[in-house]
Amino acid sequence: MFTILNNGEVFSPLPLGVKDILIAGGKIAAVSKPGLLNIKGVDVQKIDASGKYIFPGFIDSHVHILGGGGEGGPSSRAPEITLKDIITSGVTTVIGCLGTDGITRHMSSLLAKARGLEEEGITTYIFSGSYEVPVKTISGSIRSDLVIIDKVIGAGEIAISDHRSSQPSFEEFARLAAECRVGGMLGGKAGVLHCHLGDGKRKLDLILRLINETEIPPTQVIPTHSNRNPELLAEAVKFMHMGGYIDLTAGPDPEAMEEKHLSIASSIRYCQDNKVPIDQITISSDSNGSMPVFDKKGQLIGLTISTQKSLLANFRYLIQKNVISMEDTARLFSTNSAIFYKFEQKGKIKPGMDADMIILDENLDLIDSFAKGKMMMAEGKLIT
Repeated sequence: MFTILNNGEVFSPLPLGVKDILIAGGKIAAVSKPGLLNIKGVDVQKIDASGKYIFPGFIDSHVHILGGGGEGGPSSRAPEITLKDIITSGVTTVIGCLGTDGITRHMSSLLAKARGLEEEGITTYIFSGSYEVPVKTISGSIRSDLVIIDKVIGAGEIAISDHRSSQPSFEEFARLAAECRVGGMLGGKAGVLHCHLGDGKRKLDLILRLINETEIPPTQVIPTHSNRNPELLAEAVKFMHMGGYIDLTAGPDPEAMEEKHLSIASSIRYCQDNKVPIDQITISSDSNGSMPVFDKKGQLIGLTISTQKSLLANFRYLIQKNVISMEDTARLFSTNSAIFYKFEQKGKIKPGMDADMIILDENLDLIDSFAKGKMMMAEGKLIT
């Protein structure tokens, strides 16, 4: 089956104007001026994208696909994510991780869940480990996981500057980063050390020391939840000026400004004011993880569950409020992650790439979705 998307305004992320796109064998076979694609002798599905926008599918680099949470006891465990949650959020690629709970949730289960989601149609990867150091792996070490397990692309989410972390020493942290570095090289992967940032006073101390005191490059590690508070974001910007990438967590309400947490829009503006290239920022949802609230004594006083729907809401807000261009918004939600994590077939709309695309209407509502060339959503409804 061949599929042609007709007359859509394409962002690759570069704005290409109105184009026709040919999908064949799960790949983007051609991007052409309208009316030039003429396929004969085979079945061709044609989809009219006139007046609509076509973007690369979102890459969500921080998803608790098994569910997260548990800080309030067993009843506070968050549920597993479903394919419907993912597709209806505009996402076509996820990186799964464990969080606080590395006891009742296991790496083998995380791998099995990732494989199950891939069988349903999307692309999946995982991080080995959870909050704690030493990390729990599948094969015995991060290095060997990266080399012999296809879906493992790094270690995470390792908690630092947080009362829930295992309080790793600098030596432990540096050794783990080195394992990611060498394992990634041997396995032909990014080998990323993906770090959870808490509200602790040490902020990015371990990461900054790693860059200043070792030979490990800044691109080997990425701190997530970097917009947890203004002071943390300011230090994250310092890291970006050293050549590092940061990950921002999308909140459920793009306009909300909580007592500490910075919205995506305000975080982007702050980064721009501080001359940080948009290419060094990724955005993830923390979906199906818990969002606990602790008082000054460290007691849990509230807990909600993150949702992947926050990605599409923030994507729409950035464009409609003219915070940044459509092109740069596409970079934040797809292309930058594809480059950082070395997903060479993702994040762009051009011949030879995986046919991971979403089609949005004039209001930036999600209409259609394709994952590896398979139509997953049509006219706003999930295809089952």
